[in-house]
Amino acid sequence: MSLTIQSHGRVGAEVLGVDLSQPLNEAQFAEIRSAFAEHGVIFFRDQSISEQDHIAFARRWGQININRFFTPHAAYPEIAMVVKEKHHRDNIGGGWHTDHSYDAEPALGSILVARELPPTGGATAFASMYKAYDGLPQRLRDQLEGRNAVHSARHVFGSKAYPAESGQDTRGERIGNSAAADVLDDVVHPVILTHPLSGKKAIYVNPGFTLHIQGIDAERSKELLAEVYEHVTSEDFIEDFHWRDGSIAFWDNRATWHYAYNDYAGHRREMHRITIEGEALG
Repeated sequence: MSLTIQSHGRVGAEVLGVDLSQPLNEAQFAEIRSAFAEHGVIFFRDQSISEQDHIAFARRWGQININRFFTPHAAYPEIAMVVKEKHHRDNIGGGWHTDHSYDAEPALGSILVARELPPTGGATAFASMYKAYDGLPQRLRDQLEGRNAVHSARHVFGSKAYPAESGQDTRGERIGNSAAADVLDDVVHPVILTHPLSGKKAIYVNPGFTLHIQGIDAERSKELLAEVYEHVTSEDFIEDFHWRDGSIAFWDNRATWHYAYNDYAGHRREMHRITIEGEALG
């Protein structure tokens, strides 16, 4: 079967006819890279890859980011563990966000491999920032073009996010290294970016890590971001990905948001994530 690309509903594309346990030839890689740039997230089904295969595929795209806050795989530090045990109340990624927007050079993307899945639930929703930008009312577009926003990790991963005495942090041993977040400087990125791979325009703020828009007062920034977030989460720009054994998702952090559903209480879910370094956004 030859490599083919097919649409995944409103957001993303499925890549068929490829075995990621084997090295990709140049033509295959070019086609997959083009689909990734065009759609913002690509999905693979029925894969059987080892941790070494996962790392090798990621390295084809760029340098691997060793995650500062997630628990690493015991044998492969390049892999961040995204786990919810049966007794855990909260999951990881259970809110709309895009990974690493708090970095000066935000990550290119993340490759997530399903390793253990609950019998039902546990889907991941993706939102297209390309389509959300294209659908912006002109009034909103005029207010966002040319502006910058401030992003931070401290309120999510820092020591003040879940003070030890509060007893509110149910993430347990899965998230750590709050000291690294405490000293991480806030960064500034354009609210509307021109994507470095596709050349398309995309919205680049998110509820997880964006603090405020520069150049306007705090209340107006809050109102404007709320308007943008309401617009982005319209069903026109969102599609769920339902995991099954052998599923892999590879999303572009500059072109999508994602949201992991927490609807499988009492069941274990284990995913392996590798994040690939990106570049400064102009």
